[in-house]
Amino acid sequence: MLNYLLLAYFDFDFSASAPDQKHIPAWIWVATGILNFTAYTLDGVDGKQARRTVSSTPLGELFDHGLDSWACCLFVATVYSVFSRAGNKGVPPGVLLVLLYIVLATFTLSHVEKYNTGVLFLPWGYDVSQLTISVVFITTAYLGVETWHKALPFGILYRDVFITMIVGCFTLFTVPQSLHNIYVASCAGTLKHGSVLEATRPLVSPVMLIALSSVWFLLSPEDVGRTHLRLFLWTVGTVFSNIACQLIVSQMSSTRCQMLNMLLPPLALITLLSCNGWLGRAEPATLVVYAMIVTVQHLHYGICVVWQLSRHFNIRTFSLQKPNSR
Repeated sequence: MLNYLLLAYFDFDFSASAPDQKHIPAWIWVATGILNFTAYTLDGVDGKQARRTVSSTPLGELFDHGLDSWACCLFVATVYSVFSRAGNKGVPPGVLLVLLYIVLATFTLSHVEKYNTGVLFLPWGYDVSQLTISVVFITTAYLGVETWHKALPFGILYRDVFITMIVGCFTLFTVPQSLHNIYVASCAGTLKHGSVLEATRPLVSPVMLIALSSVWFLLSPEDVGRTHLRLFLWTVGTVFSNIACQLIVSQMSSTRCQMLNMLLPPLALITLLSCNGWLGRAEPATLVVYAMIVTVQHLHYGICVVWQLSRHFNIRTFSLQKPNSR
């Protein structure tokens, strides 16, 4: 989150890395590289620390993966500042949105797999991506953003390599691996849900989110997806995180996953009104209001769930000491 806020301050509209713009200071890239690696390391050891201190609970799992789901859009946004949206060597906003969808789909598939098999398989691509991001940030600090705009042999750009890696990992590794794991569980008779309808319930809300946000982005009369790109990404990422957190709770409690997230009907209404031109110039303000609503609602949901789980397990959220212990 700190990386996101730092880069949002210096590069709110994702154009600072363009050739004719004032670039982000080098020390910011050093800081973001260190912070990203630190966050990745802590994310990898928190479970081990919980087991070492005998404090592992479903609340910790929700904290871990719930925050990871929100971080998906933050990672994409921070890396985007390296390549910029401007110029013929930048990444167009529409392409960035597709890349965000792929990252969200990767996270979703892992947890849909657990919803059906009871086992969370974490793809190695996450580790590679986080290490790569840290290296890219540090490299940018010393060599400048111009490095990533230089052409490789055969006229290939670094942005093309970046895009190919994300799409390739998703199509060649993530999807086949998830399908394979579900197939193995099916053959072993350990699937938690027998019908296709029940098994695919967690996919309904993410697919609707992608469909609705894509329509709004493409057909917006005010072009809010491009003129307010950072806010649009934040909104999509926050709604997704709320969907993911509810799926995680369903996994932990072995309950039926909610098919339709309650943040989606308002999005559908806004998309309908917007694409028909009925919002007029109020469309950007509508995006701002909706973004504020989903952010507050998601925070409220998270706080309430944490409070309820803390009471249920008789634990203190940020302490190893139990309430009734001395």
